[in-house]
Amino acid sequence: MPKVRSAPIPLSPSIRLQLMWLASPALPVGGFSYSEGLEAAVDTGRVQTEAQAAHWLLYQLQLSLARSDMPVVARAVPAWLRGDLARISELNEWVTQTRETSELRLQTEQMGRSLVEWLRNNGQQDERTAACASLKPAPTWPVAFALAVAQCIPKGMPPPPQLVEEALLAYAFGWAENMVQTAIKAVPLGQSAGQRILQALTQAIPSLIESACQVTDSQRQAFTPMLAILSAQHESQYSRLFRS
Repeated sequence: MPKVRSAPIPLSPSIRLQLMWLASPALPVGGFSYSEGLEAAVDTGRVQTEAQAAHWLLYQLQLSLARSDMPVVARAVPAWLRGDLARISELNEWVTQTRETSELRLQTEQMGRSLVEWLRNNGQQDERTAACASLKPAPTWPVAFALAVAQCIPKGMPPPPQLVEEALLAYAFGWAENMVQTAIKAVPLGQSAGQRILQALTQAIPSLIESACQVTDSQRQAFTPMLAILSAQHESQYSRLFRS
């Protein structure tokens, strides 16, 4: 007879709320101040309409986030839960080494430091926060985010089996919301156009999470040449609103 799988245990309201908090643009890590090359794409005429902005962000989600940062988060969450600091250091070093421009590297390091500082100030005593802060040259955003996810689980409580997938939903949606707000300001676009772009991104996220969870270390990659070129050009762009 076929085996019947039991239904997964749902996340508690407390854990779900904490993941929603991590996805919020109000989280004080400065994500709203970065465009990740989009502002340079607007400046060079590559992104001038709603359709172009939607295509740009969908491709960035598929070719960059889902092949690099999301697989890192998927591996870093269980590493933090089991206290594997060697694995954490390895993942953090990979993120640092694969940022293709100084702006993108400064972004991940600044956001990582800011999240660690937020974790320090939230009243929770956890030695893993100090371990994250000590990462060299700095804790990166995906690794620090994974720590914040791991800290959603009370000590002694087994992590829910769907924790990684839920964490990636929060990570990807937080990125999508920040980037849509960037497009609204930089292109510029109206709020309704921004909501349509966000809808397209959220429809793509679930399948990308499934594939990101399957990415091995040897398959993980950061290779977006045009994005890197535009990011480098943005460093000397005459007029800009964003830090990347």
